[in-house]
Amino acid sequence: MLKILKYSFYDMMRSRWIYLYFGFFFAFTLSLFLISTDLSKVVVSLMNVILILCPLIATMFGVMYYYNSREFTELLLAQPIARRVIFLGQYIGLALSLSLSLLAGVGIPFALYGIFQSADIWNFFSLLLNGVFLSFIFSGIAFWIALKNDQQKIRGFGLALAVWLFFAVIYDGIFLLLLLSFSDYPLERFALGASMFNPIDLSRITVLLQLDISALMGYTGAVFQQFLGNSTGMLFAFGVLTLWLLLPLWRIGRIARVKDF
Repeated sequence: MLKILKYSFYDMMRSRWIYLYFGFFFAFTLSLFLISTDLSKVVVSLMNVILILCPLIATMFGVMYYYNSREFTELLLAQPIARRVIFLGQYIGLALSLSLSLLAGVGIPFALYGIFQSADIWNFFSLLLNGVFLSFIFSGIAFWIALKNDQQKIRGFGLALAVWLFFAVIYDGIFLLLLLSFSDYPLERFALGASMFNPIDLSRITVLLQLDISALMGYTGAVFQQFLGNSTGMLFAFGVLTLWLLLPLWRIGRIARVKDF
């Protein structure tokens, strides 16, 4: 798997889109520091971009990389290599290249402005860790969708984009509609449980709790603070994100084992 991972990683790092991805975050983060040198404000501004853009880019890259490397994949499938090893190696190489571009694009400006001597360093690490998790989760989901629809590119792209749209936009709309419709009932625990079914929402909550601004979320924020505001709660939240990461891996391995290519 290591050789396939290395090839996929170096192949992605030669892509100009990876450099554009890095350049966007580098320029955007620097521009935020030019507006304000308050690290907490910069983290909040970056959070709104990272939690939407990282899943979108990971989803699109995951589908495109699978379809564009199909001929090379067919060559590998003709070799005495386990199918699961081939696809998992390609997926990890893809997700790793996206994650490193994000870490470098955001991390370099923060390092230049002295994040390592700041009390906000844990907020910064929490933001980047959530960005990495989302990159791995959504590139895995996209790879799984493309693998399942390898003969139907348009359907694969459409389903991948629909998944991102659901988690980024539609889920929040349904969630708010339920809260408004049943506002007379205590729904705080329901809100806590429902957030576990959306990795983007869960990442947003963990970053907000690290910034100690959960009071802006009202009584629901107090419930999140009670259950996720300590080290045990944070470990639980990242454990749920890990499950979100492992689910596509399991599905990729299962499909690769039984699918007739």
